[in-house]
Amino acid sequence: MTDKARTSSQRLAIVEDMTIYNAAAQKSSLIEALGACDELELDLSAVAEIDTAGFQLLVLLKREALRRGKQARIVAHSAAVRELVDFYNMAAEFGDPMLIPAQEAR
Repeated sequence: MTDKARTSSQRLAIVEDMTIYNAAAQKSSLIEALGACDELELDLSAVAEIDTAGFQLLVLLKREALRRGKQARIVAHSAAVRELVDFYNMAAEFGDPMLIPAQEAR
Protein backbone atom coordinates (compact mmCIF):
# COMPACT_ATOMS: atom_id res chain seq x y z
CA MET A 1 0.00 0.00 0.00
CA THR A 2 1.27 3.45 -0.81
CA ASP A 3 1.70 6.11 1.84
CA LYS A 4 -1.66 7.86 1.52
CA ALA A 5 -3.29 10.16 4.00
CA ARG A 6 -6.14 8.43 5.80
CA THR A 7 -9.59 9.84 5.15
CA SER A 8 -12.70 9.43 7.23
CA SER A 9 -14.82 8.03 4.39
CA GLN A 10 -14.07 6.42 1.05
CA ARG A 11 -16.23 4.95 -1.70
CA LEU A 12 -14.93 1.98 -3.68
CA ALA A 13 -16.75 0.80 -6.80
CA ILE A 14 -16.25 -2.83 -7.82
CA VAL A 15 -16.83 -3.16 -11.56
CA GLU A 16 -15.66 -6.74 -12.12
CA ASP A 17 -17.52 -9.89 -11.23
CA MET A 18 -16.97 -10.97 -7.63
CA THR A 19 -16.10 -14.57 -8.39
CA ILE A 20 -13.34 -17.00 -7.51
CA TYR A 21 -11.41 -15.77 -10.55
CA ASN A 22 -11.10 -12.24 -9.15
CA ALA A 23 -11.16 -12.96 -5.41
CA ALA A 24 -7.43 -12.67 -4.64
CA ALA A 25 -7.00 -9.31 -6.35
CA GLN A 26 -10.26 -7.97 -4.93
CA LYS A 27 -9.30 -9.06 -1.42
CA SER A 28 -6.12 -6.99 -1.63
CA SER A 29 -8.01 -3.96 -2.96
CA LEU A 30 -10.71 -4.18 -0.29
CA ILE A 31 -8.27 -4.52 2.61
CA GLU A 32 -6.10 -1.68 1.27
CA ALA A 33 -9.13 0.59 0.88
CA LEU A 34 -10.31 -0.24 4.40
CA GLY A 35 -6.88 0.64 5.76
CA ALA A 36 -7.05 4.10 4.19
CA CYS A 37 -10.28 5.24 5.85
CA ASP A 38 -12.58 4.89 8.84
CA GLU A 39 -15.71 4.16 6.78
CA LEU A 40 -15.68 2.26 3.50
CA GLU A 41 -18.70 2.52 1.22
CA LEU A 42 -18.77 -0.31 -1.28
CA ASP A 43 -20.58 0.33 -4.56
CA LEU A 44 -21.51 -3.03 -6.08
CA SER A 45 -24.01 -1.69 -8.62
CA ALA A 46 -21.85 -2.84 -11.57
CA VAL A 47 -21.24 -6.40 -10.32
CA ALA A 48 -22.87 -8.70 -12.88
CA GLU A 49 -21.96 -11.99 -11.17
CA ILE A 50 -21.11 -12.91 -7.59
CA ASP A 51 -20.42 -16.39 -6.24
CA THR A 52 -19.54 -17.86 -2.85
CA ALA A 53 -16.00 -16.49 -3.09
CA GLY A 54 -17.44 -13.00 -3.57
CA PHE A 55 -19.78 -13.51 -0.62
CA GLN A 56 -16.81 -14.62 1.50
CA LEU A 57 -15.01 -11.40 0.57
CA LEU A 58 -17.95 -9.35 1.79
CA VAL A 59 -18.02 -11.27 5.08
CA LEU A 60 -14.24 -10.88 5.44
CA LEU A 61 -14.50 -7.14 4.83
CA LYS A 62 -17.23 -6.74 7.46
CA ARG A 63 -15.26 -8.76 10.02
CA GLU A 64 -12.02 -6.91 9.32
CA ALA A 65 -13.80 -3.56 9.64
CA LEU A 66 -15.25 -4.64 12.97
CA ARG A 67 -11.86 -5.86 14.17
CA ARG A 68 -10.30 -2.49 13.28
CA GLY A 69 -13.14 -0.43 14.77
CA LYS A 70 -14.24 0.80 11.33
CA GLN A 71 -17.35 0.55 9.19
CA ALA A 72 -17.82 -1.13 5.83
CA ARG A 73 -21.15 -1.11 4.06
CA ILE A 74 -22.67 -1.70 0.67
CA VAL A 75 -24.22 1.47 -0.69
CA ALA A 76 -25.43 0.21 -4.07
CA HIS A 77 -26.47 -3.35 -4.95
CA SER A 78 -26.64 -4.88 -8.43
CA ALA A 79 -29.36 -7.42 -9.18
CA ALA A 80 -26.85 -10.26 -8.69
CA VAL A 81 -25.78 -8.87 -5.30
CA ARG A 82 -29.43 -8.43 -4.25
CA GLU A 83 -30.11 -12.08 -5.13
CA LEU A 84 -27.10 -13.25 -3.12
CA VAL A 85 -27.98 -11.10 -0.10
CA ASP A 86 -31.54 -12.43 -0.24
CA PHE A 87 -30.36 -16.04 -0.71
CA TYR A 88 -28.16 -15.88 2.38
CA ASN A 89 -30.72 -13.76 4.27
CA MET A 90 -28.05 -11.15 5.01
CA ALA A 91 -29.92 -7.88 4.40
CA ALA A 92 -29.39 -6.85 8.02
CA GLU A 93 -25.64 -7.38 7.69
CA PHE A 94 -25.06 -5.94 4.21
CA GLY A 95 -27.76 -3.30 4.01
CA ASP A 96 -31.22 -3.71 2.64
CA PRO A 97 -30.88 -3.38 -1.14
CA MET A 98 -34.46 -2.16 -1.35
CA LEU A 99 -33.63 0.79 0.93
CA ILE A 100 -30.33 1.64 -0.78
CA PRO A 101 -30.93 1.55 -4.55
CA ALA A 102 -28.13 2.03 -7.08
CA GLN A 103 -29.46 5.49 -8.06
CA GLU A 104 -28.30 6.88 -4.72
CA ALA A 105 -24.69 5.99 -5.50
CA ARG A 106 -22.49 9.03 -5.84
